[in-house]
Amino acid sequence: MYILVINGGSSSLKYQLFDMDTRKVMAKGLCERIGKGGHMRHTAAGREKLEFDIDIPDHTFAAKLVVDKLTDPQYGVLSDMSQIGAVGHRVLHGGQWFSESVVIDDAVIGAIEKCIPLGPLHNPANLMGIRACAAVMPGVPQVAVFDTAFHQSMPKSSYIYPIPYEFYEKYAIRRYGFHGTSHRYVSGRCAEILGGDPADHNIIVCHLGNGSSLCAVRGGKCFDTSMGLTPLDGVEMGTRSGAIDPAVVSTLCEKTGKSPTYVVDQILNKESGLLGVSGLSSDFRDVNAAADAGNERAVLARDILIHTIRHYIGAYAAEMGRVDALVFTAGIGENNAALREHVTDTLGFMGVEIDREKNLNPDRAEELEITAPGARVRTFVIATNEELMIAMDTERLVAAKTSKND
Repeated sequence: MYILVINGGSSSLKYQLFDMDTRKVMAKGLCERIGKGGHMRHTAAGREKLEFDIDIPDHTFAAKLVVDKLTDPQYGVLSDMSQIGAVGHRVLHGGQWFSESVVIDDAVIGAIEKCIPLGPLHNPANLMGIRACAAVMPGVPQVAVFDTAFHQSMPKSSYIYPIPYEFYEKYAIRRYGFHGTSHRYVSGRCAEILGGDPADHNIIVCHLGNGSSLCAVRGGKCFDTSMGLTPLDGVEMGTRSGAIDPAVVSTLCEKTGKSPTYVVDQILNKESGLLGVSGLSSDFRDVNAAADAGNERAVLARDILIHTIRHYIGAYAAEMGRVDALVFTAGIGENNAALREHVTDTLGFMGVEIDREKNLNPDRAEELEITAPGARVRTFVIATNEELMIAMDTERLVAAKTSKND
């Protein structure tokens, strides 16, 4: 079966086509600047790379463009559209309605719409991708895979905020967490490597990129996670502040004359984090290079990131009582050996020690154990693969639905 994985943005549509017999990516690409001109990049296995400007008025046109290129005799890998067995969609927010992936129907679309206030930037874009594929590929099953679903297993003590309980009851204000598909894939893969019963393993996953979150996984289920009601909470990120005293918002409003919405959406979400502290860049590679060259604010920005990551690792170790594995993943986690060394060099008290030579990962291995000999906690670098996780969920759910109908 071929599965098409879609990640719809407000003005973009990313895609990957998987051959589920081999779990290989057969083609991938991006339609961007939708409604604002248009540009497409397309790469297929064994084919010439394609990149061109084209007017893309809406997401339906973008979805048609994707199918056209996938079935193109020169650039595609499919003979016709009927070879696409199903479409899997990354959806940001499923609220409290979804604790797992689901086949999309009218009720699911209605629930995704209800979650728009919780994901105002992403959920409408995700819906545009779903509706576009329905228009271009009528009758092809579609599946929604939610970033928040994996975290629905958290105990109430992890997700209820200590504010008047009525705000949770009336407005569903609580910790939701994000990057759930990545945390599920990486923790599951780590459990496979550890062996034995996955229910016996306590794992801390550090998903570190421009957006970052940590997750405590106990027995294969999320026990706690660093992002909250929105992706703003948790560790320092590229442009996001991470966790701060809530009174910072009201103080900034008073001092700057800006509205609370401006302070949160603009200052804390887009002007803070590595960018705000360093004054240089939101890209950790740039900040790290400047820090190594002696830039004091870059050093501070890097130190804050290390501090906040350690903070959550220590907290989760205390919460779970035992840690069997620590995993680094995503752009920074997978690719920056120096950060991994900085984060772990004070964690010897809890049994974390890494082999510095292995940590350098000269062969660029996608899965690498960097545990030092004799360390009680095993430490890994595991490349995340959210798209494959979406494709696997899609295949499983569509097969189950087909079997039930038969």
